[in-house]
Amino acid sequence: MTDAMAVLPPVTAAVAAAALDLLPARLRKRVDGAVAKAAGWPVEPHPDGVLVRIADDTAVTLKVTAGIVAADDHAVCSCLLAPACLHRAAVLSSAPLAVEEAAEDVDAAAEESEERDEREGESRDGTEAGVPPVVGEVALTPAQSTALDALRDAVTAVLVAGIAGSSAVHRAELLHAAHSARLAGLHRPAATAVRIARLLAEARSDDPAFRLSTLSTELAELLDLVRRPAEALSPARRSYRPEGPLRLYGLFTEPVVTASGYAGATVYALAPDGALRTVSDVAPGGPARALQASGTPVPGGCALPLRELGDGGGVILTSPTVSPDGRIGGGGQVRSVRATGAGWYEAPLAALWERPPVGQLAAALHWLAEPADARAAGGDLLFLDGMCTGAGFVVTGGPTLRLSAPDERPELPYAENLRLLAGRSGLALRLIARVVPDRPDRVQVLAASWTGHDGERVRADLGLRRLHRSHIPAVPVPAAGPADPAGPATGTASAEAAPSVVPVASAPPALPVELDLLRRAVDRAVAGGRAVTAVSADGELPRRLRTVGLTAGAERLQALAEAAADRRHDVLGRLLPADPGGFALAWLATAVYASAAAESLLLAAWTPDMSAAN
Repeated sequence: MTDAMAVLPPVTAAVAAAALDLLPARLRKRVDGAVAKAAGWPVEPHPDGVLVRIADDTAVTLKVTAGIVAADDHAVCSCLLAPACLHRAAVLSSAPLAVEEAAEDVDAAAEESEERDEREGESRDGTEAGVPPVVGEVALTPAQSTALDALRDAVTAVLVAGIAGSSAVHRAELLHAAHSARLAGLHRPAATAVRIARLLAEARSDDPAFRLSTLSTELAELLDLVRRPAEALSPARRSYRPEGPLRLYGLFTEPVVTASGYAGATVYALAPDGALRTVSDVAPGGPARALQASGTPVPGGCALPLRELGDGGGVILTSPTVSPDGRIGGGGQVRSVRATGAGWYEAPLAALWERPPVGQLAAALHWLAEPADARAAGGDLLFLDGMCTGAGFVVTGGPTLRLSAPDERPELPYAENLRLLAGRSGLALRLIARVVPDRPDRVQVLAASWTGHDGERVRADLGLRRLHRSHIPAVPVPAAGPADPAGPATGTASAEAAPSVVPVASAPPALPVELDLLRRAVDRAVAGGRAVTAVSADGELPRRLRTVGLTAGAERLQALAEAAADRRHDVLGRLLPADPGGFALAWLATAVYASAAAESLLLAAWTPDMSAAN
């Protein structure tokens, strides 16, 4: 934040929803137009927050606490209609949604309060706090049933309207339902609903970070959760628990910049039990804060910066708190001391690269199929060896892939670094990458290691360290020949030696065109809603799906088209109301099938052709 200009701080879902609830019906219809205008209203620094100037005599003041606008009375408009005014509603609707759990990662007081509440809960009902007693079939309280119904109605309305038809009111209803669900103990569907509302805001604002496939995945998850009370009742993920002394071996550091207005850095490290752990410093801010946060010390007083831990460092933590997904808390009891780290070609880290690529992919896809709040840290990471060629990155024991940037913001050097690495044909690389489930031909590369000019190993976090040509040796390209069947060894110093020949590169894996068209139909329904789905349906794609053996997909697609176009008449010929629930269920079935088929075919595409090797 500079003296001349500020940015809108994140706002909690409850505050954003309440602002629209206050508006009378005549003003609700004008919210989207006001939100569009709000993008041009200047934002200025103000004591304890920011001030949004609408006119000479009208301004909205936002008070910020712990980086977010957390209460209704922290957003005040100076106009006569306040608080039920368009100015206040438009500003709060334009602000990014706060990640309400973020403060819990580093706030020891919040952790202690949570543990105290859990102990009280145990004394009241004799069960584990946060987990409602379940005997036989799941029994919902009236409040939970009402909250689930509200979530189902809100997400169905969003799907029927599509991105094109969704308004600020749709998002407000979704946020309101999410807030009620959270109060009723339905943490997982509530968190999913907030993510959907955030993605809708990104889509409507043409945010370059928006991905339609991500919104489709979140919509499918929420529609599935509201149909399965047992999953909806799962406890909140980030319940930190004390753990004994913990030694960590740093793997890499990833800059974090979210569309919700948060930024920072996350270190991935390996624990002795073979599980990944993360240590983060994330708070409201932009890309500049991500680079700054990498220098934040590891919790506990050892003065080891996060980036040094990620760059082969080690640390021993005593009395840490760890969440089920592997996040290390920053409570007041934790203490830390520096320890010896390990290289990527040394135990215990080298074992991460010894697993077959297709096995890693299967584990990553399974991880992605789990609810977002139940995923362990680093489950989508791939540890790959291979060589850069003119056709792409040839994975040892796997396919030829394209290397892509996880974030293309110019402030983060991912794209520039990858162009430099991929342009050196014959360069042997060891990578940490992230799977891209809807793009089978590529992975997003986070960190890399190679042999430098002097024969020493080079390891770089590609989102933090800007590489130059001097960092990468000029690798001579020998004549093409058969790939080394043994591939580079792992776990030894000779592992980084480049093969004597450039391996033969196959074409990057691709899914059947018909399956890609099916997934596009699923995404098109999300973008355009029921109306677009009805008018765009035809019989050609189902026929093509049957031709390639995807018969179940053809049936799902036909059912979706029928549900979208279903406008039945009663016995007197009058048009009956549309059935939004039927459309949502047909869309969910199609989305689930498309995801499962893509996973199966993607694994087949990554599986080495052993007959060709023989």
